[in-house]
Amino acid sequence: MEIEVIDNVKNQTWQNAKDPSKPWTSLFSGKFSPAAIADLGSLVCPSSYSAGSLLFMERDQAQGVYFLVEGEVKLSINSPDGRRLNLSIARKGEILGLASALFGKEYLMTAETLYPSKLVHLGQRDLQGFLMRHPDAYQTLTEELGHQLTTACAQLRTLGLSASVPEKLARLLLEWSEGGQSTAEGMRFRFSLTHEEIGEFIGASRETVTRTLSIFKTRRLVSFHGSTLVIPNRQALESFAHC
Repeated sequence: MEIEVIDNVKNQTWQNAKDPSKPWTSLFSGKFSPAAIADLGSLVCPSSYSAGSLLFMERDQAQGVYFLVEGEVKLSINSPDGRRLNLSIARKGEILGLASALFGKEYLMTAETLYPSKLVHLGQRDLQGFLMRHPDAYQTLTEELGHQLTTACAQLRTLGLSASVPEKLARLLLEWSEGGQSTAEGMRFRFSLTHEEIGEFIGASRETVTRTLSIFKTRRLVSFHGSTLVIPNRQALESFAHC
């Protein structure tokens, strides 16, 4: 599967986005010192991206990090023959490309927006200078690296140790639901991936994913409302996934 770079990746730059009082700075309240947040505001390049925009590709030299302010970004690794393994979906507050930028290496994965998204970019040299001026920021970045490692291990555990496709899919849906909205109907979250894309998270074909989701709906483990998925009974799905 080839990845096509979108020509108009950056649709627009936010007006006055470098003003430290702007909403994106709230992401770092309590994580960075006020002085560090103000410094970031003078360095970053904030932009809006359309759905399907390619932020960076694995094996490209790292050019910096992206702070995800709004939207969702799919992270994947790809083989030369077109196979793809989706690793995770990054959400608001996550830092993309961090390990590669810190160590001056190639990007380890490919990052592509799932929905219209807002991100702020910090170039690699600016990142290095920022950390020299604010060494206390290393703690926040270390915690972020730990979170990313935990996420990667969870994905590998699901992919490599789950016994069946239904179990893998159930675990994946439970993971995605953690950032959802609790309602009287159950846990709701946005779900607009194709069945093929879902299969790329668990190493299954599109047909297998379609069949498994149909079983889940029949057993009332999940329900769909347009691009929203609802888990009516989380415990039932956890039992199905052997959590």
